[in-house]
Amino acid sequence: MTSVTAYPVYLLLGAMVGVAASFTGLGGGFLMVPILLFMGYTAQKTVGTSLMATIIIALSAVVAHGRLGNVDYRVGLLLGVGGLVGAQLGARLVEHVDTAMFQKIFAMVLIVLAIYMFFKK
Repeated sequence: MTSVTAYPVYLLLGAMVGVAASFTGLGGGFLMVPILLFMGYTAQKTVGTSLMATIIIALSAVVAHGRLGNVDYRVGLLLGVGGLVGAQLGARLVEHVDTAMFQKIFAMVLIVLAIYMFFKK
Protein backbone atom coordinates (compact mmCIF):
# COMPACT_ATOMS: atom_id res chain seq x y z
CA MET A 1 0.00 0.00 0.00
CA THR A 2 2.26 2.80 -1.24
CA SER A 3 -0.14 4.84 -3.35
CA VAL A 4 -0.73 8.52 -2.68
CA THR A 5 -4.19 7.73 -1.32
CA ALA A 6 -2.54 5.66 1.44
CA TYR A 7 -0.47 8.59 2.72
CA PRO A 8 -3.05 9.65 5.35
CA VAL A 9 -3.06 6.07 6.66
CA TYR A 10 0.73 6.15 7.01
CA LEU A 11 0.56 9.50 8.81
CA LEU A 12 -2.07 8.17 11.25
CA LEU A 13 -0.08 4.99 11.89
CA GLY A 14 3.05 7.07 12.41
CA ALA A 15 1.27 9.29 14.93
CA MET A 16 0.03 6.28 16.88
CA VAL A 17 3.47 4.67 16.86
CA GLY A 18 5.00 8.00 17.92
CA VAL A 19 2.80 8.13 21.02
CA ALA A 20 3.63 4.53 21.92
CA ALA A 21 7.35 5.02 21.26
CA SER A 22 7.64 8.19 23.31
CA PHE A 23 5.60 6.64 26.12
CA THR A 24 7.52 3.34 26.29
CA GLY A 25 11.00 4.30 25.07
CA LEU A 26 11.00 1.36 22.68
CA GLY A 27 11.53 3.53 19.61
CA GLY A 28 8.43 2.43 17.76
CA GLY A 29 9.91 -0.53 15.92
CA PHE A 30 8.05 -2.97 18.15
CA LEU A 31 4.85 -1.69 16.55
CA MET A 32 6.11 -0.54 13.16
CA VAL A 33 7.66 -3.90 12.23
CA PRO A 34 4.47 -5.98 12.64
CA ILE A 35 2.44 -3.31 10.82
CA LEU A 36 4.80 -3.26 7.84
CA LEU A 37 5.02 -7.06 7.73
CA PHE A 38 1.22 -7.23 7.75
CA MET A 39 1.18 -4.78 4.85
CA GLY A 40 3.31 -7.21 2.83
CA TYR A 41 6.80 -5.74 3.11
CA THR A 42 9.77 -8.13 3.09
CA ALA A 43 11.78 -8.46 6.30
CA GLN A 44 14.61 -6.39 4.86
CA LYS A 45 12.35 -3.57 3.58
CA THR A 46 10.42 -3.66 6.87
CA VAL A 47 13.55 -3.20 8.96
CA GLY A 48 14.93 -0.38 6.83
CA THR A 49 11.61 1.47 6.60
CA SER A 50 10.92 1.03 10.31
CA LEU A 51 14.34 2.41 11.21
CA MET A 52 13.81 5.43 8.97
CA ALA A 53 10.54 6.21 10.74
CA THR A 54 12.02 5.39 14.13
CA ILE A 55 14.88 7.87 13.79
CA ILE A 56 12.42 10.69 13.17
CA ILE A 57 10.15 9.55 16.01
CA ALA A 58 13.11 9.11 18.36
CA LEU A 59 14.52 12.57 17.65
CA SER A 60 11.17 14.15 18.39
CA ALA A 61 10.80 12.08 21.58
CA VAL A 62 14.31 13.05 22.76
CA VAL A 63 13.42 16.73 22.37
CA ALA A 64 10.18 16.27 24.32
CA HIS A 65 11.80 14.20 27.09
CA GLY A 66 14.82 16.53 27.16
CA ARG A 67 12.55 19.48 27.86
CA LEU A 68 11.16 17.53 30.80
CA GLY A 69 14.66 16.73 32.10
CA ASN A 70 14.28 13.00 31.45
CA VAL A 71 17.41 12.38 29.34
CA ASP A 72 20.87 11.29 30.49
CA TYR A 73 22.69 12.59 27.41
CA ARG A 74 26.08 11.05 28.29
CA VAL A 75 24.69 7.53 28.70
CA GLY A 76 22.47 7.97 25.64
CA LEU A 77 25.44 9.01 23.50
CA LEU A 78 27.58 6.11 24.75
CA LEU A 79 24.81 3.62 24.00
CA GLY A 80 24.33 5.22 20.59
CA VAL A 81 28.00 5.05 19.69
CA GLY A 82 28.08 1.37 20.67
CA GLY A 83 24.93 0.88 18.65
CA LEU A 84 26.64 2.22 15.52
CA VAL A 85 28.72 -0.94 15.29
CA GLY A 86 25.83 -3.24 16.13
CA ALA A 87 23.57 -1.55 13.57
CA GLN A 88 26.03 -2.25 10.76
CA LEU A 89 26.25 -5.90 11.76
CA GLY A 90 22.47 -6.26 12.15
CA ALA A 91 21.77 -4.76 8.71
CA ARG A 92 24.07 -7.32 7.12
CA LEU A 93 22.65 -10.22 9.13
CA VAL A 94 19.02 -9.54 8.18
CA GLU A 95 19.97 -9.84 4.51
CA HIS A 96 20.46 -13.58 5.12
CA VAL A 97 17.11 -14.20 6.83
CA ASP A 98 13.89 -14.78 4.92
CA THR A 99 10.73 -12.96 5.96
CA ALA A 100 9.02 -15.99 7.53
CA MET A 101 12.02 -16.71 9.76
CA PHE A 102 12.37 -13.02 10.59
CA GLN A 103 8.77 -12.94 11.82
CA LYS A 104 9.45 -15.88 14.12
CA ILE A 105 12.66 -14.34 15.49
CA PHE A 106 10.96 -10.97 16.05
CA ALA A 107 8.00 -12.63 17.79
CA MET A 108 10.33 -14.60 20.09
CA VAL A 109 12.25 -11.46 21.05
CA LEU A 110 8.98 -9.71 21.94
CA ILE A 111 7.72 -12.72 23.91
CA VAL A 112 10.96 -13.06 25.90
CA LEU A 113 10.97 -9.33 26.67
CA ALA A 114 7.31 -9.43 27.70
CA ILE A 115 7.86 -12.38 30.04
CA TYR A 116 10.93 -10.76 31.56
CA MET A 117 9.13 -7.45 32.14
CA PHE A 118 6.03 -9.17 33.49
CA PHE A 119 7.91 -11.16 36.14
CA LYS A 120 10.57 -8.55 36.99
CA LYS A 121 10.09 -7.13 40.48
